[in-house]
Amino acid sequence: MRGVTVLLGATGSVIGALAAIGLAGGFRLNLTPSEPLGIWRIEPLHRAASVGDLVFICPPAGPVFEEARQRGYLRRGLCADGFAPLIKTVAALPGQRIVIDEDVEIDGKRLGSSRVRKTDGEGRAIDPYAGGTVPPGHLFLHSSFASSYDSRYFGPVPDSGLLGLARPVLTFDP
Repeated sequence: MRGVTVLLGATGSVIGALAAIGLAGGFRLNLTPSEPLGIWRIEPLHRAASVGDLVFICPPAGPVFEEARQRGYLRRGLCADGFAPLIKTVAALPGQRIVIDEDVEIDGKRLGSSRVRKTDGEGRAIDPYAGGTVPPGHLFLHSSFASSYDSRYFGPVPDSGLLGLARPVLTFDP
């Protein structure tokens, strides 16, 4: 019995150490279908974000994101207010005009895979972002996954939450 206890303790210590090393090294585990599942790395971004960049970003604290967590759209993590970082593609930058209808339009061009849903997967009403111009210091984020919770619903987010580029390490599409 003592040997089993020692083995379990040692295994727990190794797993804890690997998790700490992974977090310190910028590695994250993605368990949401917005991007492939698996291990990702945060790569520092030494320039301004560009349209098309796949990024890790912390959502800002506030009632919209708190409701999203309560509904199960967001996971707990190390960002402000305990949110996990999002993996999303930068779809629009400050000064670009967003129109939300059945799909998203950016500067008059339809954004692919951007159908706006009226309800979530549980049948609850979900309100889209009203649209407008992306303000300075903000990014409009998107995922091609149909059920993704992204800027279609929460609008542009501050670029101050940008952690870096999202790079797959060991991922798979379910």
